[in-house]
Amino acid sequence: MRRRGPTIPEIAQAIGQKLTRPVRLMEVCGTHTVNIFRFGLRSLLPKELELVSGPGCPVCVTPTREIDFLVEVARLPQVILATFGDMLRVPGSQYSLKDLRAQGAAIKMVYSPLDTLELAEKTPDKYVVFAAVGFETTAPAVAVTVLEAQERGLKNLFFAVSHRTMPMALKTLLSSGEVHIDGLILPGHVSTIVGARTFEFVPQEFGLPAVVTGFEAHDIMQGIYMLIKQIAEGRAKLEIEYRKAVTWQGNLMGQQLMHRVFEPCDAWWRGLGLIPGSGLRLRPAYQALDAQAQLGVQIPEGEDPPGCRCGDILCARAKPIDCKLFGKACTPEHPKGPCMVSSEGTCAAWYAFYDEIA
Repeated sequence: MRRRGPTIPEIAQAIGQKLTRPVRLMEVCGTHTVNIFRFGLRSLLPKELELVSGPGCPVCVTPTREIDFLVEVARLPQVILATFGDMLRVPGSQYSLKDLRAQGAAIKMVYSPLDTLELAEKTPDKYVVFAAVGFETTAPAVAVTVLEAQERGLKNLFFAVSHRTMPMALKTLLSSGEVHIDGLILPGHVSTIVGARTFEFVPQEFGLPAVVTGFEAHDIMQGIYMLIKQIAEGRAKLEIEYRKAVTWQGNLMGQQLMHRVFEPCDAWWRGLGLIPGSGLRLRPAYQALDAQAQLGVQIPEGEDPPGCRCGDILCARAKPIDCKLFGKACTPEHPKGPCMVSSEGTCAAWYAFYDEIA
């Protein structure tokens, strides 16, 4: 059935008609980055319109020091480390979790935090540690799992929390003076939880138009058109394109769950450094489930792979082709940095669709 309203080529034509000068837009979410390539949208857009990627890949922004922490936890003989698939191949200072699993470490891939409950119940003689990585999108599910673990009285399930929140990272990036953009394609998944109003600071503090956008080709093109229209008209507002999933207030139950289980903390971001109040940690009432507190493993300093420019790429200070490792020493089969590992990684997307870019 034909979608109501303009087609994608018609939207592309309208974008070209509205574009009066070179424009640089940042898509914050890694899923947007991948889908822009996957749907071939760059080929439809005017050359004067440049799209750059932001820090919206949760695996990518997790710093090496926290990967090294997970490696050290997984080395403990009494531990089963549970993690999402993307985390397995992210390089640490010396090893990835995949390397460690090949050496015999007990590392299990899970598809949901709730999977860890059954794993802990089936292995009462082991400590099950879940690597809780992600933005506000995944934090409510982890919060539910924490509450359920406490309700069941599980004494062998712990959480290595590496959650990060998007607003403070964007504020830090936009305040840095290092990134010059004309508008933001805001993440749809995060906004379903926190609500679009969370990003009102973008136009209010930085004078930039911003549109919360969905992930289908039509959504992305419509979001870009809404931004270009604002720019052409000299406006800077926050708008929602993804109205079928995003409201201004967000998912109040999800927000309440996060607030009940987690509290804000300072967090390290790859490429952005230490950002005050940008992370989440377990509240004191749930410290008995905190992996670092209970297992006694300290977070090491961590060193990024030599020559890797993932930090610059995540902050739009560089493109993947600016990295000397890209496509040579660093490939999806042998990644040197997380941007080549994750399914939402900018380097992985560029590598897969490099012919289109060239």
